[in-house]
Formats: sequence, structure tokens, C-alpha cells
Amino acid sequence: MALSVGLDAARSSLAATAEQISIVSRNVSRVGLPDAVRKNTSIVTTNGGSVTVSRIGRDSDALLLEKFLSSNSSSQTGQALTEALSRLQATVNDVDQQRSPAALISKLSAALQRYSASPQDVSSATAVVSAAKDLAYSLNSASATVTEVRRQADSDIAQSVSGINEMLASFGELNREIVDGTRSGRDVTDALDARDKILKNLSNEIGIRTITRDDGDMAIFTESGVTMFDKIARPVTFNANPLLGSGQLGSPVYVDGVPVSGTPQVMAVRSGRIAGLVSVRDDVAPAYETKLDEIARGLIESFAEYDQSTTPTLPPAAGLFTYPGAPAVPAPGTVINGLSATININVNVDPSVGGQPSRLRDGGISSPGNPAYTYNTAGGSSFVDRIQQLITELGAPRAFDPAAGLGSSSSIGSFATAAASTLQAQRQSADSNASYLKVVSDRAASALSQKTGVNLDEEMANMLDLERSYQASARLMSAIDALVGTLLDAVR
Repeated sequence: MALSVGLDAARSSLAATAEQISIVSRNVSRVGLPDAVRKNTSIVTTNGGSVTVSRIGRDSDALLLEKFLSSNSSSQTGQALTEALSRLQATVNDVDQQRSPAALISKLSAALQRYSASPQDVSSATAVVSAAKDLAYSLNSASATVTEVRRQADSDIAQSVSGINEMLASFGELNREIVDGTRSGRDVTDALDARDKILKNLSNEIGIRTITRDDGDMAIFTESGVTMFDKIARPVTFNANPLLGSGQLGSPVYVDGVPVSGTPQVMAVRSGRIAGLVSVRDDVAPAYETKLDEIARGLIESFAEYDQSTTPTLPPAAGLFTYPGAPAVPAPGTVINGLSATININVNVDPSVGGQPSRLRDGGISSPGNPAYTYNTAGGSSFVDRIQQLITELGAPRAFDPAAGLGSSSSIGSFATAAASTLQAQRQSADSNASYLKVVSDRAASALSQKTGVNLDEEMANMLDLERSYQASARLMSAIDALVGTLLDAVR
């Protein structure tokens, strides 16, 4: 009987060791994989001395995983903001470069100064018109970039929402597999790994938190508490607008019917790629566009022509700079959404389409031949008063809409420089914050990997121990076999 018990113990030991070696081999095969979680085994001994693998588990750490999910979501928010601000920054570059609106305003002022010195010189007048063209084009181009950034953000939000719904559907399948497998005692560690991977990918898009119940069942909520998955996936919806225009609000993102990002929002999420993209679409880009629109409005106002009659009765009219609402001049200190996209040069002064640059000196750009808007009534070639007036107006303080966030009064040049500097400072701050959040996320990932990941050295050491255990069990069986043979020989 004792030999039989020993034989059973040795045989069970061999089987258990073989299963443990299989688990170690699985671990070794996953070394270096970013989402690999180390598998482990639990061994139990029966009353008869036999051993068996009672459970295959994982070296998981729920707290470290939650920390990683949170830090990863914040890092994705920072990255989305930095990428968008870098694109916007390209519209101004350094304020000293020649293609920024601030630099082009300075060039326009310099061209006016040269024209003032030789008002009879047609080439000097043409140079002013050319400088104004460059400035208008710069504003048009910057506004187009803002629109593209907003539309791209809106499109990216739609892609994120689509990806979230796909991930939640896959999560549901894995969650059911885990619950069923846990209840029946099957090995569900691979399914748990796959489910954790989905959580990590989901945290890229939106800030989440989770709770785990009996039998491995898990529920997912947004960081603000809206249910995303609980037994079943909840719908995440969004209406993209590929023609999103200036001053137009984008659609909010809904989770289970609750607006969590955009306008309106009830239980707002503050992290994840979607939060960053919504901020770009609804806050960052529109704020910069408001500044561009105010620069455009200020230019139209500065170069406006006024009724020169003894008793003025006509309203101001758009002069060198015009827009679709001309001849009316925009109201002072009030932003007009999208104005920077439509500002242009009046054809009446543009020589490339038959206009006369000398109207800068003489007036009548807004209404050629109308004596009310004519400044050089005598027709003198050396008339300089209107040019000097334009120089003064360009450098004079004027009212700006406080919504632009740069005060209510300054010169156009100072306003444009401040707009560029503010954008640059915002980008630098976002870049610094994104770098910090990336470091935090990387450290959380490293801590999680060290706690739950596969270490090749440890696995090889475990493999050697298991091989020695296997050899010991094999020798025990050989010894028992020899004893049984001896007993049989004695009986015969």
C-alpha cells in the first residue's frame, strides 16, 4: 500500500510539474510583449500525498492598472492639444519672421512710409497694395488652417467614438468568456490579458474607471461616472460635421444618452484623446480664430474712407481692405466670425485687375468717382495728407472685442504681435505639460510592467527548479519500480 501511495504521489508530481513547465513556457514566449502578464500556478496537496495544479492565475495589480489608465488618458489629452497647437503655430511661426500677420503689418506700415516720401511714385503705391495683398492672404491662410484643424478634430472625434464602440463590443465578448470560465474553473488568464489590453486602448480615447465583481465580471464607467459597460455595452454616439464653419459649434459626444464632452455637457470627461480633441475644436482653435478676425476687422476699420463733404452724411465705407459685407464698415470692438477668411483687397486699387494704386493717395477706393470719398480734391501728385492719415490710423489704438482675450484697446500691430505671442506661449505650455504627462504615463506603465510583466531571468530560474523537481519525481518512480521488482522476486 505504501509503495502504491508513493507511486501515485510521484505520478501526480510529474503531471503537476509538466503543467507548471507549460505555464513557464507560455511566459517565456511572451517576454517583451507590452501587454504580457505573468501567469502563475497554485499547487494543492491531497490527503493521500498527491499534488495537483488547482488554479492558473496572473500576477495582476488592479491599483497599478487603474493608475496607468488614468495617467495614460491624461497623456493622450496633452498630446492632442500639442499637435493641434503646433499646426496653429505654423500660421505665425516666430513673430519676427516675414510671413506672420504681425510682420506683414509692419511691412505694410513701412511701405506706406515709403509712399509718403514719394506720393507721385506709382511703384511705391503698388508696393503698398502688394504688402496689403500679402497681409490679407496671410489672414486667409491662417483662417483656413484654423478651419482645417477644427474639422480634423471633429473627424478624429468620430473615429474615436467608432473605435470605442468596437472596443466595448469586444470587451463584452471577453467579459462573458471570463465570467463563464471562472464559474466552470477554466483557465481564463488569456481572456483577462485581452480584456486588460482593451481597457488600455480605451483609456487612450476617454478617461475611464472600472469595478470588478464576483466571477471576474467587470463594469466600465467614464471618469465622470457615466456607465459605458455593465453587463452590456452602452452606446457612444456623435454626429460629425465635415463642413464645420467659423463660429459653428460642433456636436457633443454622448455616452448612454448623456452628453460628456462638447456643448452641452452634463457629466464632462476631462481626459483622453476625445477631451483634447473637443477642446481643440471648441476652445483652442476658435479662440485663435477670434484674434485673427479682430485683426481683419481692425484693418478694414483703419483703412476705411469717410465722407469728406462739408456736412458729412454718408457712412464710412471699406477702402483698401474689403469683405463680403462691404461697403459697410464693421462695428468697432465687435468680432465678426470668419472675417479673416474673407478679407481681401478692393479691386478698385488692385493694378492686377485694372485698379488704380494712386487711389490710396487720392481716396475714392470705396466708390470711384464719388466726390464724397475723395481726399485729394485738387488732384495734386504731391498730396500726402491721406497717406499720412493711413499711417496714423494703422498705428493708433483702437477698440477690440474683449472676447479675443487681449484687452480692449491697442494698435493693430501690437494686437497681432500679442496674438502670435499668446499662441506661442500656449503651445509651449501645452508641450511642457504633455511631456510631463507622458513621463507620468511611462512611469505608471513601467511600474505595472515590473509588477505584472514577465521577467526572463526569473522564468528561466523557475524552469531550472521545475526541471529538478521533475527529475526528483522521476527518480522516485524509478526507486519504487526497483522496490516492486525486488518484492516480486522475493515472492517468486
